[in-house]
Amino acid sequence: MKKIVEQGLLYDFYGELLTDHQKEIYEAAVYNDMSLTEIADENGISKQGVHDLIKRCTNTLEGYEERLHMIRRFEAIKASAQELDDLANDDFADASELKNRIRSISVKILEELT
Repeated sequence: MKKIVEQGLLYDFYGELLTDHQKEIYEAAVYNDMSLTEIADENGISKQGVHDLIKRCTNTLEGYEERLHMIRRFEAIKASAQELDDLANDDFADASELKNRIRSISVKILEELT
């Protein structure tokens, strides 16, 4: 399950950098949960060809993430946004404590964006 989620995230962030043919095959495998045989039959290529293409696409997408870190940055910013949401629901007796926590979170967000 974790692998499917990771493949989905990689595709969401970097899928447009694949060719149309690569996107079609990758989507069939990851999103449509088609078997290698089904994809091969539908596209007129061998089962091994489908397997190799999916593996090559995954390696390409992982390479983009290793260089660009967009998913890692997205997850970090998402976690910071959750922290801010949690703060909004907390009760603070001291306004300066709240201000300091908000400032700390905003610094983390800004660091991720630069």
